[in-house]
Amino acid sequence: MPSYKAPVEDVLFLLNDVLGFQRYSNLRGFSDASPDVVEAVLGEGAKLAEEVFAPLNAVGDREGCTRQADSGVTTPKGFKAGYDTYAAGGWMGLSVPEEFGGQGLPHTLNTAISEFVSGANLALGMYPGLTQGAMAALLVHGSDAQKAMYLPKMVEGTWTGTMNLTEPHCGTDLGLLKTKAVPNGDGSFNLTGTKIFISAGEHDLSENIVHLVIARIEGAPAGTKGISLFVVPKFLVNADGSVGERNPVSCGSLEHKMGIHGNSTCVMNYDGAKGWLVGQENRGLNAMFVMMNEARLAVGVQGLGQSEVAYQNAVAYAKDRLQGRSLTGAKAPDKVADPIIVHPDVRRTLMGIRAFNEAGRALVLWTALQADIGHRSEDAAERQRAEDHMGLMTPVVKGVLTDRGFANAVEAQQLFGGHGYIEEWGMSQFVRDARIAMIYEGANGIQAMDLIGRKLPKDGGRAMMGFLSEVQTFLKDHGEDEGMKPFAAPLQAGLDDLQGATMWFMQNAFSKPDNAGAGATDYMHLLGLVAMGYMWARIAKAALAKQAEAATSRMADKLVVGRFYMERMLPETAMRLVRIKAGAETTMALSAEAF
Repeated sequence: MPSYKAPVEDVLFLLNDVLGFQRYSNLRGFSDASPDVVEAVLGEGAKLAEEVFAPLNAVGDREGCTRQADSGVTTPKGFKAGYDTYAAGGWMGLSVPEEFGGQGLPHTLNTAISEFVSGANLALGMYPGLTQGAMAALLVHGSDAQKAMYLPKMVEGTWTGTMNLTEPHCGTDLGLLKTKAVPNGDGSFNLTGTKIFISAGEHDLSENIVHLVIARIEGAPAGTKGISLFVVPKFLVNADGSVGERNPVSCGSLEHKMGIHGNSTCVMNYDGAKGWLVGQENRGLNAMFVMMNEARLAVGVQGLGQSEVAYQNAVAYAKDRLQGRSLTGAKAPDKVADPIIVHPDVRRTLMGIRAFNEAGRALVLWTALQADIGHRSEDAAERQRAEDHMGLMTPVVKGVLTDRGFANAVEAQQLFGGHGYIEEWGMSQFVRDARIAMIYEGANGIQAMDLIGRKLPKDGGRAMMGFLSEVQTFLKDHGEDEGMKPFAAPLQAGLDDLQGATMWFMQNAFSKPDNAGAGATDYMHLLGLVAMGYMWARIAKAALAKQAEAATSRMADKLVVGRFYMERMLPETAMRLVRIKAGAETTMALSAEAF
């Protein structure tokens, strides 16, 4: 049976020693997040992930969800109890303002818990994850009445939430949507249409499901300018807040999927279902993007979580599986063969996954911290810098961490040989579950196009210039330190490649947009490599400081893993730069018919 252990120690090191979490105690909610509280929250979250969620992961994969004759959906055995444990622990509202029943703690802590949950059981973790995204949209764009009606119940976990965008004929191009909303004259609308791929669209975990649905009001402009957002509950809500009659919204069918079988992915039919406008008419995408950006970052965390759990199980197997002898002589002469952990190719694979996981975790927590600053700081300039970071790094976190997370799950599976292809070892599930993260909430090619088309040139390139300046300042301040030299030189080379690629895009984006489009994914990964290289440099600086206080093998190990990233993985930036510049014309040379 596969196992999972939440990386609590690593998260604490990143928060306390790398990111300086306690320096932000002036921000709302941070004063309550003392070191003792942070450690307790992470410890309890780890226990939830390891003892409640992880044992249900294989169960959910085997059983899947079942649609009933009345269009209801039954989740796998144990999911209801696991969800109830999560809700009862107050995890749903960890970072939600106290006025709605939440704990008001930093979003950064919620992000760390999300990784634990995603690594332990991705399918089950999606139910609360989607609810938290829906709450985020309502917090920003919902009316006072809507917040009062829905948020307390969602924080309790009594009600859950969803996001309804995709239709059979339109995914990324939401301007093509056909779901219509007809005003009733009393402030409500009747929604009619079909949505597909709706995660957690129908289930038996909560008494009500709060759907956030995009639709076009009759007479609204065509395209994205005419999209509005509506809150459409599964059951209408009475004046006293109790659940009322059933709204005409139902699950038409369940999708049969490659993975995440324990999550109910539904075709949702709206047959004149009553809904209420969220935010302004025809400004629905503005409101929905709050939820979409939350979801994109959460999906990046899912990629990291699957990479981590696959790595942990591959390490355990490599230490136990006996095959062959070490190239430098037997390492376990008392046994019939050496464990495969002694073989260089196995160690290279594991080192690569671990180096990615630790840097990816740092990037995720750094970005989550910026989200907290952007929402909680009273300093306008500080908020602006944080928002710039979020805009730039959201497609990177989503695209790079899910691309690489899936690849890492495949590489970890490979170490099992034939056993990796057998379901009982669990590696197949990690691969299948990780695959969806590259697709939903905007396929990764779309993330790359968003990065170069919107985020890179926004505000005259201010966000990118801010990132480049921050990394360059770090290198100037610490690059000459003796212990940092193995990290500084490769990071500087990667930064130079990133600057060269950025300049190339600035020169080609308008004159040769197809060329820019052909290099978008490589640019996204190049930026991700440098961002994670910067994280490793900051990790190394903190590890060297802790070593100076008291030498520990844990810090020494981090430095070794970090050097592996810098020496073997970061130099990929040079190859990415070559690929960005080369072959763009050839990419567009064939006519569509020639394919």
